[in-house]
Amino acid sequence: MARHWWVAPCAASFFAGEAFAEYPANIFAPAATPAHSIFDLSMLVLSVTLGIFLTVAGLLTYALIRFRQRPGDSNEEPPQIYGSDQIELSWTVIPILIVVMLFLTTARVILGTQAIPKPKNAMNVTVVGHQFWWEFRYPQYGIVTANELHVPVSTAAHPEPTYLTMTSADVVHSFWVPRLAGKTDVIPDRVNTMWFNPHKPGLYLGQCAQYCGAQHATMLIRVYAQTPAQFMAWVRQQQQPAQQSFPGDPLAAEGEQVFMHNACINCHTIAGTAATGRDGPDLTHLASRQTIASGSIPNTPANLRKWIEDPSAMRPGTLMPAMHLSQHDVDAVAAYLTELR
Repeated sequence: MARHWWVAPCAASFFAGEAFAEYPANIFAPAATPAHSIFDLSMLVLSVTLGIFLTVAGLLTYALIRFRQRPGDSNEEPPQIYGSDQIELSWTVIPILIVVMLFLTTARVILGTQAIPKPKNAMNVTVVGHQFWWEFRYPQYGIVTANELHVPVSTAAHPEPTYLTMTSADVVHSFWVPRLAGKTDVIPDRVNTMWFNPHKPGLYLGQCAQYCGAQHATMLIRVYAQTPAQFMAWVRQQQQPAQQSFPGDPLAAEGEQVFMHNACINCHTIAGTAATGRDGPDLTHLASRQTIASGSIPNTPANLRKWIEDPSAMRPGTLMPAMHLSQHDVDAVAAYLTELR
């Protein structure tokens, strides 16, 4: 069921009024400046195209009814009119003016979201796309995390936009959180940037918007916009080294030893330990996250145990292999990871 969250909840919420307006991935409820600009442009384009459609459909309907064949009409072809300079001029000039107007409006939105200077107080986050998860690095704070991006709320009194510097470790991905900003491609050996400034606290959902392999559909994004105090509390917690003492839980202590003596350390990092792998997500504070498997599975002890035992059973196509641990060792590693807050 988790694999279909993008469509089903959105469709189910469409007629739910206020609930739909607050849906975390609703493109019609922008919550940051870039998303507002894109929404306004979209509504303008929709209004123009709707007006064109209604005008053309109305004229066609009028012609079909007004000039339909009636009983007693001759079957001879009516007199042909070969053009009108006024009509030819109008349906040439008016579309050109509409296209120019839309072009200039779009250019203004692009410049307003991409070409503005970066403020000095902006928060910087480096985003690295992997198959099939997201790595988030906070160079200002020395934090590395995965899949769940935490950012401070930006207000008119205290503006603090978040700037993302993005690249890919493997194939082309695309970063898209509909309520915050437009889509930006994440490309190997190339650096792209984007920014957003959430106006109110909350959870904003997104996902990879470029097909990148078998698990593309579950390469999800969770952005937590927090008050400045909440964000700094999260930063302080993430800056702490991993817990390495478990006096009240001998199973967790045993799980640490199992983890450190298996190939887990080749792919994952746990700060302050021998685990320094970079191919998989940083697990230093895994238990503080709401989800595992790139946002597709709730982070519960039961789900974490199943994931350790056989990742492909929960997420077919994942690149994480099953380590073929004994049931006792699986329980021990799960107990250890559950303590990493």
